[in-house]
Amino acid sequence: MEIGTLYQKFETCTSVSTDTRKIEKDAMYFALKGENFDGNKFVSQAFENGAKYCVVDDSEAVINSDCVLVEDVLTTLQKLATYHRNTIKVPIISLTGSNGKTTTKELIHAVLATTYKVKATKGNLNNHIGVPLTLLSFTKEQDYGIVEMGANHQKEIEFLSNIAQPDFGVITNFGKAHLEGFGGVEGVIKGKSELYDYLRSEEKKVFINTDDAKQIKQIGNYEQIITFGKSPDNDCTIEFLKADPFVALRYKDEEISSQLIGDYNYGNMAIAVAMGHYFGVSSGNIKAAIAAYQPKNNRSEIIQKGSTQIILDAYNANPTSMLAALKNLKQLDAETKVLFLGDMFELGEDAEIEHQAIVDYAENNFERHIFLIGENFYKTKTTNTTQKFAQFEDLKPQLKELDLMNATILIKGSRGMALERILEGI
Repeated sequence: MEIGTLYQKFETCTSVSTDTRKIEKDAMYFALKGENFDGNKFVSQAFENGAKYCVVDDSEAVINSDCVLVEDVLTTLQKLATYHRNTIKVPIISLTGSNGKTTTKELIHAVLATTYKVKATKGNLNNHIGVPLTLLSFTKEQDYGIVEMGANHQKEIEFLSNIAQPDFGVITNFGKAHLEGFGGVEGVIKGKSELYDYLRSEEKKVFINTDDAKQIKQIGNYEQIITFGKSPDNDCTIEFLKADPFVALRYKDEEISSQLIGDYNYGNMAIAVAMGHYFGVSSGNIKAAIAAYQPKNNRSEIIQKGSTQIILDAYNANPTSMLAALKNLKQLDAETKVLFLGDMFELGEDAEIEHQAIVDYAENNFERHIFLIGENFYKTKTTNTTQKFAQFEDLKPQLKELDLMNATILIKGSRGMALERILEGI
């Protein structure tokens, strides 16, 4: 079926869905396939739960005239998303980066939503399925759409950019994330910069932090840029003030405070301020939106348990974000500092050296109360005071014996480590 014909059916639907358990009435169901599932097998369930149409790529799944048979469901979903994007013509702001994507996306949304009708990627639906679903959730009623793009290998951001076709873009930073898939740090920079490559090819706008030398190098002599940073020559002048523990910055001679910890969050805040500035949001609205934003979903959350302060940053981790979290903890004023560090995933052949580097930094800057969890950290060389646990279950008995009065605790690890479980034991 032609995409234009399928789009006419889509326009009569309330939403799109790839999960029959969460389907809305009159939704269009896309029967995606994965390694361990085949959506074609759930067409009957989709109709029973309220689907209006089901898009399938198995002829045996066609059970009535409301089934749409296509060559490949995923490709069709992606093409439909681009067709929809070009039909409603809502300006798209895209962002990627090694760290801080979701926080930055939420901050941009908070700032722009004070003045405009804005919709953004839900959660971290930022891959080859999530980006199309995000685009299909937009309507022509929105003034702007914000699309987060994630990647763990080269050419992925290029692919997502061609689906979303953004009008504006920004990269939060380049860091040591997904080194295995990207083939090292230079591969990360090249892969993330595919967003810049797309925007340059289409002569679209790029937001650039002029305090980041790597980004300046990657953008080259491209002229369609909106600059921000501490220099007064920027389009938007923003200056880091402090992080004790919450980050504050200066914009238009005013201090903007936040509920975000760690100076590493300054760059995320600065992007949101710069976008607010460019799109004409008042300084008062920018200030209020950032001050009101609260981190959640295990991302740099501050949790107070009696006299104990917990920094829960267990959503994800890589060498860059792990080191930043440790540096932030080091500068905090606390009677006792406790570290629970979990393995960092997708580092490939760099796993051993990167985990050892984190251990070396931790032991050189924190005298005791260092707990390492996971097979990679378990293999590192440590001093006698550092405790290592190959599995999370090995740590659990130790938690109840700890004296955490007046302590500041950092919990940091990759998503697969699920270190938020530590909260149950302390």
